[in-house]
Amino acid sequence: QVQLVESGGGLVQPGGSLRLSCAASGSFFLISVMGWYREAPGKQRELVATITRGGNTNYQDSVKGRFAISRDNAKNTVYLQMNSLKPEDTAVYYCNAYSQPGSREYWGQGTQVSVSS
Repeated sequence: QVQLVESGGGLVQPGGSLRLSCAASGSFFLISVMGWYREAPGKQRELVATITRGGNTNYQDSVKGRFAISRDNAKNTVYLQMNSLKPEDTAVYYCNAYSQPGSREYWGQGTQVSVSS
């Protein structure tokens, strides 16, 4: 069983920055892919960015060049640095991770990010 605890959300003005963190804990051999998804009111949850254990990254087109995902394998923690934030980035951001063996998927509880003047 894996627990994912997120932190770092909040309210920021357009053009501002936030850094989200997500730490995995519990009983597992290793965490393979980690990522961030977001869910805005009235919309489906969508992928923001993912990162493999080896550091390969994937981003949604709308955040490329503004967001950066990274991870610390020793701490089983994934980060999302969000720069040049826009009002359309407002959403609940969820941490996602897969544990091995078995590719079991886990979700965090979500953290609110609000971009508004």
